[in-house]
Amino acid sequence: MMKRIELTWEVGFFRSEDQPPEKRVKSVVPGAVQLDWARAEGWGPYTYADNWKDYLWMEDVYWSYAAKLVLPDRKQDERVYFVCKGVDYRFKVKLNGKVIHDQEGMFTPFEIDITEIATDGDLLEILIFPAPKSVAEPAARIQANQSCKPAVSYGWDWHPRLIPLGIWDETYLEVRPACHIEDCEVFYELNDDFTQADVRLEYKLSQKGNGQLVWKMLDKHGNPVGEVSAPASVDEGNVTMILDNPELWWPNEQGEQVLYTSQVELLDENNELKDTRKNRVGFRRARLVMHPGAWDEPAEYPKTRSNPPITMEINGRQIFCKGTNWVNPEIFPGIITRETYEPLVTLAKEAHMNIFRVWGGGIVNKESFFDLCDEQGIMVWQEFPLACNNYIGTPEYLKVLDQESKSIIKRVRRHACHVLWCGGNELFNGWSGMTDQSLALRLLNSNCFNMDPQKPFIMTSPLAGMAHGSYLFRYQNGEEVFQVMPKASYTAYTEFGCPGPSPADYLKCFIPEEQLFPPKKGTVWETHHAFDAWYPGSNTWLEIDTIEDYFGPCSTLEELTERGMLLQSEGYKCIYEEARRQKPRCSMALNWCYNEPWPTAANNSLINWPARPKPAYYAVKASCRPILASARIPKFKWQEGELFSPELWILNDSQYPVPAGQIEAFIKIGDEEIFLIRWNYPELSPNWNMPGPIIRFQLPKVDAGQMTLILRNPANPDMDSEYVLLYRERQ
Repeated sequence: MMKRIELTWEVGFFRSEDQPPEKRVKSVVPGAVQLDWARAEGWGPYTYADNWKDYLWMEDVYWSYAAKLVLPDRKQDERVYFVCKGVDYRFKVKLNGKVIHDQEGMFTPFEIDITEIATDGDLLEILIFPAPKSVAEPAARIQANQSCKPAVSYGWDWHPRLIPLGIWDETYLEVRPACHIEDCEVFYELNDDFTQADVRLEYKLSQKGNGQLVWKMLDKHGNPVGEVSAPASVDEGNVTMILDNPELWWPNEQGEQVLYTSQVELLDENNELKDTRKNRVGFRRARLVMHPGAWDEPAEYPKTRSNPPITMEINGRQIFCKGTNWVNPEIFPGIITRETYEPLVTLAKEAHMNIFRVWGGGIVNKESFFDLCDEQGIMVWQEFPLACNNYIGTPEYLKVLDQESKSIIKRVRRHACHVLWCGGNELFNGWSGMTDQSLALRLLNSNCFNMDPQKPFIMTSPLAGMAHGSYLFRYQNGEEVFQVMPKASYTAYTEFGCPGPSPADYLKCFIPEEQLFPPKKGTVWETHHAFDAWYPGSNTWLEIDTIEDYFGPCSTLEELTERGMLLQSEGYKCIYEEARRQKPRCSMALNWCYNEPWPTAANNSLINWPARPKPAYYAVKASCRPILASARIPKFKWQEGELFSPELWILNDSQYPVPAGQIEAFIKIGDEEIFLIRWNYPELSPNWNMPGPIIRFQLPKVDAGQMTLILRNPANPDMDSEYVLLYRERQ
């Protein structure tokens, strides 16, 4: 059986490849060279104030990890391997100064049999090259347009320019039997009515053996439901079995997340266990289909093509995708663990979400991310590491992209949660300049087809019919999301946002006290993305002008943040619920963005780093309930004497009908709650919405700054909803 040995690493930097480091410091692996050096030098955390600027020089030097080998005892028929699951980004592996591996790309793992070439006390070294840059200037994301390194590290409107380097995933020695399982993977096809699964195990052994390979499938309770064996006299092959009436894997709130276990055992000629592999398997079929009526568009001649499909169908059921855009939960991916991911995935499930769009500017996450999504029913739309650049298909770039994409596909495709491949983010836009003829995208499409042909693939997001943006509560033309969204008509809203400041107590954790209030450009507020983050010269993402235009001048930090968080919360309610109202033409609502990799002063995120929900998270949670009473409200700011005219709806994206019932609407202004209307609605079909009456109520004169629209279902309070709006006396 396998035996794992951890290595003790030290790291140092130098200016040229052939120059040894002047000193080395203790390294934590997996991690990042920046964190190792800062820890040894006693630097302040990069998350506080402007400390991150102290780390910038580290992207332009070479780094050397070194470990002295202490080889374990082994039997005659055992081998010693150096195993590494990921190094960021361009590197060489040396043993006593001799190169034994040379690679560009952080997503391709490797292993080296060192049994015959290493002895006790040998020096194992990993040489890390400076961060790749296609151009010297500008110091921006364009520098990543000829590498597979995540572009976000080069600076974004919510991420500082900090470019991680180093060993970012598990790295160790491992003692293995000479004949062991080198690889194995389960593939399956479901029949049309999902009553049978044809299951195939493909395996590869390190060498031919004299025993046998035994493959068992266990159900969710651990009970065997199938067993097949094959002789180990060939070093690779496949075996098959048929499962009748397999229990299916479903997304969150659509059914159970059933996971089977594939157990593969390698036995020797004496029936002694030499090696074993276990993997979980979720049976489901994922497709993108046209929404009802899609083939009828466009209706008139001259015609162009209809919009491409973006409605998600799981196991034959069309599912409205309520979710979000996932970004790196840490700047340095080497410190991400299951404990990093777990609260974030759990919060998404609790918010009734069912999909993460894993944005192409960031990393491909570690295995534990996909394990958690398998368990909690969060579908994963996985993009390759291309974003907002023109990735010109030079031979050098395509070679690395081919290697990296194949590694990504092989690792991700086996997870039940994974339902969609995408070439990358915003590639068919003026700022990127790519098309479906770009060689990089044709390569990705080809690799996905060859390696995962049953899974949907799209070139980029957005495609024709889909929409990104906007990212403001009030658009640059003066209209609010309340006016813009009902006029929009898209097949999917795969990015949209409303910015909001972080809570006051959170801001105090990373902004020095003397800079806290009032917020100003040129301070930590700016470097943590409150000013000049999106549009140069603007106050995005804080939007202080918008906040004070609605509410008046802010006299305290707490007043400013509470007002800004209210705009963010009500804006997100509007967008999510309006997208749902536009079903079935619209099939997705995914905000930008869910989380963040470091503390931002203001952002479109629902959750502050590392896993602290904002008020907007709870607003979105309310708007994503499977069944709810909803209101289409014409605007946010109201005055006495105006005709208040919200339109009532019942939203249902569950697989169950909604019984006939009653909705009562009230308006609360000041201390007074005023009855508006009672709507007796009929039974509502599964996965369908119902429009209701439009309320017409002249707002009275009351001394109050806010009013709340309240919708109640006396028989089912779980459907109740509330909307906070501004109320002003007539000017």
